[in-house]
Amino acid sequence: MKILSFILVVLILPTSIIAQKITTRAKNVLIIYSDDHSYHALGAAGNKEISTPNLDKLAKSGLMFTQTHVMGGHQGAVCIPSRVMLLTGRYVNRLPGDGNTIPDSIVSLPEVLRKQGYNTYHTGKWHSDKASHSRMFSTGGDIFFGGMHFPKFGGQEHPTVSLFDSTGVYSENRKRVSDIYSTTLYADNAIRFLSSSTANTNPFFCYVAFTSPHDPRTPPGNFATMYDPKKITLPANFLIKHPFDNGDLNVRDEQLLPVPRDPEATKKEIALYYGMVSEMDAQVGRILEALEKNGLKENTLIVFAGDNGLAVGQHGLLGKQNLYEHSIRVPMIMSGPDIPVNKKTEGFTYLSDITPTIIDYLEVKRPSSVEGRSLLPVIQDPSRKVRSSIYNVYGHWSRSIKSEDGYKMIVYNVDGIATTQLFNLKKDPLEIKDLSKEPAYNEKILQMRNLLKQQMTAAFDDLNIDLPDWGRKKNQKSRGS
Repeated sequence: MKILSFILVVLILPTSIIAQKITTRAKNVLIIYSDDHSYHALGAAGNKEISTPNLDKLAKSGLMFTQTHVMGGHQGAVCIPSRVMLLTGRYVNRLPGDGNTIPDSIVSLPEVLRKQGYNTYHTGKWHSDKASHSRMFSTGGDIFFGGMHFPKFGGQEHPTVSLFDSTGVYSENRKRVSDIYSTTLYADNAIRFLSSSTANTNPFFCYVAFTSPHDPRTPPGNFATMYDPKKITLPANFLIKHPFDNGDLNVRDEQLLPVPRDPEATKKEIALYYGMVSEMDAQVGRILEALEKNGLKENTLIVFAGDNGLAVGQHGLLGKQNLYEHSIRVPMIMSGPDIPVNKKTEGFTYLSDITPTIIDYLEVKRPSSVEGRSLLPVIQDPSRKVRSSIYNVYGHWSRSIKSEDGYKMIVYNVDGIATTQLFNLKKDPLEIKDLSKEPAYNEKILQMRNLLKQQMTAAFDDLNIDLPDWGRKKNQKSRGS
């Protein structure tokens, strides 16, 4: 009996210690999500050419995750599964239709909090079905249903939006063309909510989903000329053309500039991209200022993250439809009560980890549909890690694996042509030198393939990279989807 009691104490003790470490929890949650924001497009990430003072300040006030990834997607609009993974903690291979429709069997973070009495608020982009949006949010501002603000529908300058409809119907007569820029519009909405009696009376979950810095890259006002293309440094991994067919070279994003890529035209795109990021940063500053002005900052957990990265000339690519670091890694910052101040963690994380982390932080019951891992141990000790490798997917023709020792392997199967790339990220963080053809790395490639297969199984990936065509189903094409 004494032995049994001792075992129970040992089992219970770690949990009680963890519970004691989080002494002050926020009542409210504010999530700000950017669109096509690569991890490197941030001053706090070490970029000396970009100005992001508000996000840099947020990073200093909290914990910055330097190795956060979108798990990927099976089609060009990676932002669809990304946003669903953020809100549900689900893995990409378990999202029906890549997240176009979210069934009620997948229970989201805002749904969990709504049942706890939270006001769940949303403004900005929504890329899934309207029924799931209605389940998640009790209130909201201007909502954009779609992937990007196409110029023919007003662009970023005059986005076409719908006023939040509690019935979830969203009839055409509720649509309107805004007379202000997209980020200003969504920031204004968020500020009105944060200044309302509702936000100051009841706990809230506020989700601000920007459509910037996604193209069209048309930064307003002084932000349009903030960066001189002549002073932009061309990335060291810039190429005029991708060295081989990666499976999706003709997707819309890749057609924004002609091939071969012109260095000067690429620098102009980078300058505009940075202008978009800096303008969005200014709007983030306005939201955070409103949070503080309304006396909510000390009681709010703030999460900033990007939905996916972007190439903008790196490796001869422009978009996010690839598995290079610039496209799968995103910025992520957490700040608030009991979050470490001015700290960074290099542990591997997914955007899917945000939902279980917030659920555990708030001490509410986790839905069985959540698959991500809680980062609460990392919040308690930034040196901790929750996983030892990162698996990524794009399309039905490319997969990648990254291990703790710094190696990364990408494998492709495009029209029956198999290609492998191997990089040592510790020595070559920009993935310039492919080691796959060097005999000395044959054993490492074998190890990485075995690790990839293990992680594919763990992530519910049904392809078999050992088969000639990866065992694709008949309705799965070798490219484009």
